[in-house]
Amino acid sequence: MTGPLDRWRAHAEDAVLLDGFHALKHALRFGAEVPVAVTTDREAALALAEELAVDVRDTLAGLLTEVSGPAYAALVPRPHPTGVAALAVRPSRAAGLAALARTPRTAPVVVLDNPRNLGNAGAVIRLAAGFGATGVVTTGTLDPWHPAVVRGGAGLHFATTVEHLDVGDLPAGPLFALDPEGEDIRGTRLPDDAVLAFGSERTGLSAELRARADHLLRLPMRPQVSSYNLATSVAMTLYHWSASGAPGAARPLRRPSAPGR
Repeated sequence: MTGPLDRWRAHAEDAVLLDGFHALKHALRFGAEVPVAVTTDREAALALAEELAVDVRDTLAGLLTEVSGPAYAALVPRPHPTGVAALAVRPSRAAGLAALARTPRTAPVVVLDNPRNLGNAGAVIRLAAGFGATGVVTTGTLDPWHPAVVRGGAGLHFATTVEHLDVGDLPAGPLFALDPEGEDIRGTRLPDDAVLAFGSERTGLSAELRARADHLLRLPMRPQVSSYNLATSVAMTLYHWSASGAPGAARPLRRPSAPGR
């Protein structure tokens, strides 16, 4: 019978690292397949589940194996304060592409055009999951499944579709690109099948994506303020979409599928 460290090594090369209790909690809530999970303090981890995630407490009880502090530290590059880590099976690319291509689409796709900051990408995925977006697509060199992105997304990669695509392969739908030279977003209703594109933190939209855009929009901003953080811009845009589903009424956000936080 293999132990948790052997199972970890067997899956480590191809699996997604879930770094911390909250990443594991979210991944389980949204159907992730988790072949191995470890903790430095099983009793404390289950007590945290009892407090914050009772809906997955029994599942965690069946998954978590206690290991020593040094063994845990050897498995993860940045040990999480909760002392919990797990490996999950990454969703198939075919399934992700099918989800992005499915029509009619009931929520936008967020495109990060050549993003640079791993933490920003993770924060955007967390936002997209919270708003019920269809998915998040990155272009350029950043891997949206990098461990630092998954950490920033708190395991919510499993609550939405996350893929890397070239600009020419973006999903169908009206493409709204955020740009300082665009029209004020407050005058535009964003449809449910919109593709919402955001440029790089440093250079903005690429020429290729800008040329493909059907509409250029700008966010309201006080003069002499240079820019918003990328995740803030996505949050403002998704909120505008959620609030503009019907004249004079806000589209309700999806409620959590399970109790807990």
